[in-house]
Parts: sequence; structure tokens; C-alpha cells
Amino acid sequence: MIGFQTLLKKEVLRFWKVAFQTVAAPVLTAMLYLLIFAHVMANSTAAFPGINYEQFLIPGLAMMSMLQNAFANTSSSLIQSKITGNILFILLPPLTPWNFYGAYVLAAVIRGLAVGLGVFAVGIFIAHVPTHNIVWILVFAVLGCAMMAALGVIAGLWADRFDQIAAFQNFIIMPLTFLSGVFYSIHSLPDFWQRLSHFNPFFYMIDGFRYGFFGKSDVSVWLSLAVTAGAFLCLSAVTLSLLKSGYKLRQ
Repeated sequence: MIGFQTLLKKEVLRFWKVAFQTVAAPVLTAMLYLLIFAHVMANSTAAFPGINYEQFLIPGLAMMSMLQNAFANTSSSLIQSKITGNILFILLPPLTPWNFYGAYVLAAVIRGLAVGLGVFAVGIFIAHVPTHNIVWILVFAVLGCAMMAALGVIAGLWADRFDQIAAFQNFIIMPLTFLSGVFYSIHSLPDFWQRLSHFNPFFYMIDGFRYGFFGKSDVSVWLSLAVTAGAFLCLSAVTLSLLKSGYKLRQ
């Protein structure tokens, strides 16, 4: 466990020492989205009865920020280590794939939760967000961040250059998060786009997370939990398989 604890501490300190960039900047970005969209959509029909648009938007923005930053933490750390060559100092100690996986994923979850808390800390000055069930909130927050952290490890192992990570974020992560119901309820979409949204795993993470605040959701919260947990387990299995094989690490 000493190797796991040391690697975890290293990964947490890596983002915490530049918290202005890794935590404060995403919070500011989320608040800009909130201010702009809340102003533009101020007169829109509420997605849920008794919930105004600002209240509806804050949990979605918080979850979107958590997912994006959990992915960024693992993927950026691995690609930086591979390019600079200091990945060697992580591979030399007798760390198991589980140690490697656990340290990177847990550090990314910590960063994601820190960003999410920051979004809510600022958001309470704009709108009051009720809390229906704190357990559902924590379950989807942790599962969502862990899933994206595992995906970030896969991307970091696969990529050989920074532009490949950027392409992964711009062409996969960003479209899936923006089209997941962060800014709208899928019931406001035409039938075709509603059906298409059900194939987006990000939609289930955000919808389940939002249920924890309002007790209302676009689909069953149990379905959202099943999809999120299933995606996390699949990505974790792929990540551990790649780590055990030494994919692009030991060649």
C-alpha cells in the first residue's frame, strides 16, 4: 500500500499545486455558462414543475465540470509523464496494475469533486438548489468521475502526443457532455433526438445526478444507475487489461 499511497499523493499534489488552473478555472467557466444561459433562457418553460431554469442548470453544469476534469486529470498526467520520460519512475517500483489504476482514478475523483463543490459554492449565490437525496448525489458524482477517470487512463495510454488528447476531448468528450441534457430536458427535443439521447451514457450520469437534487428525472434513476455503473465496470476492465499488458508503457 505504500506505493499506492505515494502515487496517489503525487497525483493529488500534481493538480493541487496549480489549483488556480485545475480547479478555479473550471469553476469560473461553469459560472460563465450559468450567467449566460440563465439570462438567455430566463423566460423558458421550466423543465420540472416548481423548478426554475437556474436551479435546473446548476447541477448539470456541476456534473459536466466534474466529468471533464476527471478525464483531464488522468489523461494529462499520463501523456505528460510519457513525453517527459518520468513515467519510468512510476514503472520501476513494484506497483500492481490495481495500485496504478486506483491511484490515478482516485486522484481524478478528488479533483472532479473539488471542482463540483466549487461550482455549487459559487452557484448558491445565484440560485437555491434543493437537496432531495444526498446518497444519489454522491453515488452519481463518484461513479461519474471514476468512469471518466478510467476513460482518461485509456486515452493517456493510447495517445503519443498532446494533440491526440486534445482531439479526444474535442471530438468525443465535449460533444457527449454538451448533448447530454446539461442545458435542457430531453423531453423538449423532437422524438428522433430524444431516442438518440438514450444512447449517450453521459445523459444518464447527469440525469441521475440531477434526480438527487429535485427527486425528478427524465428517465428512471435506477436505469441511470445501471448504465453508469455498467459503463464504469466496462471501462475499468479495459483499463486494467491495458495496464497488465503494459500497452504503450513497457515497449
